[in-house]
Amino acid sequence: MGTVGKIARRTFLVGSVAIAGGVVFGIRSYNARLENPLTARLGQGEAALTPYVKISADGITIITPRAEMGQGIHTTLAAMVAEELDVELADIRTEHGPPSSAYYNGGVVEEGYPFPATDMGVVAEFARAQRDIPAVFLSYQITGGSTSTHDGYEKMRAAGAVARETLKLAGSARTGIPVSSLTTKAGSVILPDGQKIPYTDLAMEAAAIDPPPTPALRPKEQWRILGNSQDRLDVVDKSTGAAIYASDVRLPGMRFGAVRRNPYVRGILLSFDATEALSMPGVDAVVDIGNGVVAVAESTWAAMQALDAIKFDWENPGLPTDTKSHSDVLAQAFTQDNLDSRQRDDGDVDAALSGADIIEAEYRVPYLAHATLEPMNAATWLDKGTLRIWTGTQGPTVARREAAKAAGLEEDQVELTTTLLGGGFGRRGEMDFVQIAAKVAVALPDLPLLVTYPREEDMSRGPYRPASIGRFRAAVIDGQVSAVDIASASPSIFRGITERGGSPAPIPGFLPDFTISQALWDQPYSIKNYRTSAYRSPDLLPASFWRSVGASQNAFFHECMMDEVAVAAGRDPVEMRLDLITDTPSRKVLEAVAEMSDWGSAPGPNRARGVAFSLCFGAPTAQVVEVAQTPNGLKVTQAWIAVDVGTALDPRNIDAQLISGVNFGLGAAIGEKITITDGIVDQSNYHDYTPMRMYQAPTITTRILENAPHIRGIGEPGTPAAAPALTNAVFALTGQRIRTLPLGDTVQFI
Repeated sequence: MGTVGKIARRTFLVGSVAIAGGVVFGIRSYNARLENPLTARLGQGEAALTPYVKISADGITIITPRAEMGQGIHTTLAAMVAEELDVELADIRTEHGPPSSAYYNGGVVEEGYPFPATDMGVVAEFARAQRDIPAVFLSYQITGGSTSTHDGYEKMRAAGAVARETLKLAGSARTGIPVSSLTTKAGSVILPDGQKIPYTDLAMEAAAIDPPPTPALRPKEQWRILGNSQDRLDVVDKSTGAAIYASDVRLPGMRFGAVRRNPYVRGILLSFDATEALSMPGVDAVVDIGNGVVAVAESTWAAMQALDAIKFDWENPGLPTDTKSHSDVLAQAFTQDNLDSRQRDDGDVDAALSGADIIEAEYRVPYLAHATLEPMNAATWLDKGTLRIWTGTQGPTVARREAAKAAGLEEDQVELTTTLLGGGFGRRGEMDFVQIAAKVAVALPDLPLLVTYPREEDMSRGPYRPASIGRFRAAVIDGQVSAVDIASASPSIFRGITERGGSPAPIPGFLPDFTISQALWDQPYSIKNYRTSAYRSPDLLPASFWRSVGASQNAFFHECMMDEVAVAAGRDPVEMRLDLITDTPSRKVLEAVAEMSDWGSAPGPNRARGVAFSLCFGAPTAQVVEVAQTPNGLKVTQAWIAVDVGTALDPRNIDAQLISGVNFGLGAAIGEKITITDGIVDQSNYHDYTPMRMYQAPTITTRILENAPHIRGIGEPGTPAAAPALTNAVFALTGQRIRTLPLGDTVQFI
């Protein structure tokens, strides 16, 4: 710390973590960005020892900087701090961190690096060590990409360790006993004679002490909490209805808004007549938001009814008007002019394919909706020049910035509170619902509002997981894969979020969009002649992050290709993959899932199994799915999944996330799609956009491995391999090779 110079109290932790993560220059210049955001929010008798630990006489609160949207991250992040702070999870509270650079997410930056996760070379590791630099500058306070655990693993534990040592210094100052003679346990500093001084008694004294450097963190063999399954901290409140989502926020005199936007994507609102709507009982106003309106009334239902009474004149911008036309645009994108990136080009693919017997095919996937259970919404109140917002967002710093821009205010005039999220899957990384709520707040100042997208509005307007096409050519000689040329085409997610204001910083159009090639180029297969290409198509429906992002379609393309190649080579699909995979953790998950599913044995009459592998977000994952033929159609009966997360902090929560990911992927593969007719999206709600139902869910068996060198998150990796494993199982059972999702359009599922 001496080389850094004096760092203001309450900024020390972020500074020291930044050093540990590779920020080794100019800390003093960046100090203002790293101030403890809790300082301005402290009440009387409260002390914030670090940006992650707040203590008062009433107890200890751990600040969890990532959004809780059902994935259990608040419990896991709190456990990291509690482990080093020497408190029990049952004795602490959690609170979402406010918008601040202090809560930057370096893991998100790392995901875009041009190094495969299996590359442990000097250059790749050095680049990973520098990931926090841009994350701090760009205020990357983002929840997504399975990065919360990966990013927080060291700095959250460091937060607890530094707070613990600072409390010991306070105990030493009070008692005169050397720090070396003090210990901690269960939220107290322990004196040599066994006396206890609770942290809550020492907090204000600790806040006045310059904190020490980050001590060595406890090794895994000394963990009490981490590595063990924990009871989720949010279970009771969510089970009893006490949990607060944005849709639960109620303020005195609150009114309720409902949104309607142009059903023609990218179109604007030419004019509207709200005369009838404004005459309806309980309707207060109809606010023009540019590409639509918000009706404001005494209830959300009344606002939705008012929308139906408005006469609209919508602009039709003339984009492709049906699903086939959108597919045609994608199909035409496979040209050199549209090449976005070619991140792998090993050997001489063209020469290897020349004169060989070629296996080739085209695969297609549709647009997909996020279909979150809680509709998009935000509560707002423009009060005496300050815009207060309560919303469930995956990007608080960006949400505050976009709300300020929409309202015509400075960022310091916006106070944003992140509530629990009723599902995210990437949808709440978008900012449209925050931007619109801010516009309505300015139009109706001093009036507390809850602005909601009706589900039909969100489902039919997007944004969506982009539709995509994958193509491959491959050659097999004497049972061995000699060449692979695989490509995918889709619209750019990054271009879309930059246009819509959802990116922490503008992303130049000349930079490749790594999501188009994600989980296509970096798979650990050793094939001498191997080329992957990503093509950027023109913009169509608005494209957005969806659970597992580009891996959701590219794993389908890649692993169905591997199955077709195995069949052409006369090889067992598992055995061939094991021969080709060079990465040890990846091999072990494939070996594990084969053993779990008893691969190679006969599954029984009218049953078959399919296998798939995917390395995404740094976590190698393998799945086997079993399908059965019944008199009423195909049924998914069982699924097995193995994953390597490097270090498993909470096995039961990882298990839950894997089961969730498998069902999410299977549901999309079987029945989910967004289609277009006459320029308008056909689907509007769960009756015509059909995620997996409970009766369809298979028995899922999981296994968690810890061989990888770095800890990894788990929210995304369970999804990508589900669709190809199921598709390969359908081929094994029926002999029918289905290359377009959803499968339910071709075969009947029950």
